[in-house]
Amino acid sequence: MRIIAGKARGRTFDAPKGMDTRPTLDRVRENVFNILQLKVRDAKVLDLFSGSGGMAFEAISRGAANAVLVDVDRAANAVQKQNAVRLGMAEQCRILNIDWQLALRQFAATGDRFDLVFLDPPYKMHDMKPVLENLRPVLNTEAIILLEHEAKTFPSTPDGYYLYDSRKYGIAGVSFFRLNTTEEA
Repeated sequence: MRIIAGKARGRTFDAPKGMDTRPTLDRVRENVFNILQLKVRDAKVLDLFSGSGGMAFEAISRGAANAVLVDVDRAANAVQKQNAVRLGMAEQCRILNIDWQLALRQFAATGDRFDLVFLDPPYKMHDMKPVLENLRPVLNTEAIILLEHEAKTFPSTPDGYYLYDSRKYGIAGVSFFRLNTTEEA
């Protein structure tokens, strides 16, 4: 796997061994970042269910201020740390080996807020309501949430978010969300 663009363009990084992690393909990452374009610069990034960390590393390469990578899998966590060092991004990354629920509770308690969130949960995780409901307190007002999912199955999502774009790339689907900031009377 390789970084597509930015300061680390062309540099390679590893994915965890085995079938537990499904890294985002280069062409999917390239298309996603073409859609995001200027939203990445200076963003505070959260890569939840981060696997190899490819989405966070691509964001940093393209000018994101920093990234927090969260994955409960120890092998993924070890690979993320190696990748961050290899890519020269260790100072801009906080790598956490905890589950998503604990991470979001900690971020809410410490006041951490994010501009760009990548969610790439296991494809068998179809109910994204709990994740998105717990994510709300750690989002900045204009935050963008990118959810990668199985193309043939759209995960359930809670009220309070609106889908503004969705694409399919083979078996992978990517959907872009924002907070719904309009208040109903």
